[in-house]
Amino acid sequence: MPLYYSNVVLFLVFVVVLLLLPMSFNYDFLPGSARPSNIPVSKMATFPRGLIIADNNLRAEVVARGLKFPTSMAFLGPDDILVSEKLNGTVQRIIDGKIQPQPVLDVSVASQSERGMFGIAVAKPNSTNGKSSPTYVFVSYTETKVEGSDICPNLNYCVPGHDPLGNRLYRYELASNNSKLVNAKLLLDLPAVPGPPHNGGKIIIGPDNNVYVTIGDVGKHRTQAENSQRSPADGTGGILRITQDGQIVDDNPPLGNTIPLDLYYAYGIRNSFGMDFDPITGNLWDTENGPTYGDEINLVQPGFNSGWTRIQGFWQTTGNGNYYSGKFTLNPTGLVDLGVKGKYRSPEFAWLNTTGPTAIKFLNSDKLGKQYQNDMFVADYHGGNIYHFKLNQNRTALVLNGPLADKIANTPAEMQQGGIIFAKGFGAITDLEVGPYDRYLYVLTFDGTIYRIVPLNPVHTTNEPSSRS
Repeated sequence: MPLYYSNVVLFLVFVVVLLLLPMSFNYDFLPGSARPSNIPVSKMATFPRGLIIADNNLRAEVVARGLKFPTSMAFLGPDDILVSEKLNGTVQRIIDGKIQPQPVLDVSVASQSERGMFGIAVAKPNSTNGKSSPTYVFVSYTETKVEGSDICPNLNYCVPGHDPLGNRLYRYELASNNSKLVNAKLLLDLPAVPGPPHNGGKIIIGPDNNVYVTIGDVGKHRTQAENSQRSPADGTGGILRITQDGQIVDDNPPLGNTIPLDLYYAYGIRNSFGMDFDPITGNLWDTENGPTYGDEINLVQPGFNSGWTRIQGFWQTTGNGNYYSGKFTLNPTGLVDLGVKGKYRSPEFAWLNTTGPTAIKFLNSDKLGKQYQNDMFVADYHGGNIYHFKLNQNRTALVLNGPLADKIANTPAEMQQGGIIFAKGFGAITDLEVGPYDRYLYVLTFDGTIYRIVPLNPVHTTNEPSSRS
């Protein structure tokens, strides 16, 4: 199931919609709806552009508009945000809601289907002997010699010789005047063909200060990392972990000490566009996109095997995993355990139908109300929804009620009845972040808008800024 547009027709349709959008949407202030928790989402009041927040004490406001197909955002400072743009290979800087005249980074990217500019993360500078290190900015993208050269003139023909160079993770330094990203250092050079889908590219800095990045199966890779014995793992189909200098994390890598297994924190992942660490336990969670079924939310412990291509969601796969078999199982067979080091775990939640979950974020703040503090929020691409989940007491599972108690959303109606829809109507959401300075929830949409969810009547607290951005 592709997350981003995978053919020229869909792309052209989207461009037409984008051009028409400003004529129909002229609001900077979008209030939440008045909805007691026992009223289904279908009965919630609608507002301009159809944006709805289930909590009548919250509202959404526009922070910035005019971005071009943005995929990820990261904070440099108060009201100072970096945003990656998929098709152009650019990173824009937004200060006080205004896109700056020149991007801080402009590189050549392959952009067919899910290729392009992906993740971005900012690391806090370290001080040693009274000296501060540079501000490091990590960026992932599908690099190419000629920008957009992988686009096919038609669906049956592609220009030969223009395959991308690789899916790459770079570390940049923020220039002293903060206007450019400089001193590029290549940290990871990963496969980008055959593709073009399933490149992943989400980046986060963990509580251990290491860099975590997702990569999918890049279309058709079938290695041990995809639970196939055809060939050894090759850096696809997992969550990879390195130091900020690009070195192997030397505290006993969970899946092995040889390259590339020592890069893997988790494997068996078809494609992931979201991950975050629980601020209470330090556990990593991710979202995963299935083909036409079985999108997932997972608790990702070291050595986690998500099961692709043998299982997706709770359903055993057929063929290469692209066909729904309808066979439910909690104990799939035929998995590659990498010498008993890899550990399969069923998802904590799955959608039977196509949803396209993207960002996952823990709200390590009480600025939206203590009832949401440290809860999990998940966004999707196809429905424009934000989902709200509470965790159980030991924070290893989600609290799910009613028709969702079986951990499966079989229909959209079950999501409504289960009470997990926090907001809807945003359009395709590509990222969620907690502002490290104001501690509100920020929402990035593929149509080029950043929203901020805030209380109707903000209450000043004594919270300090977050330690992560």
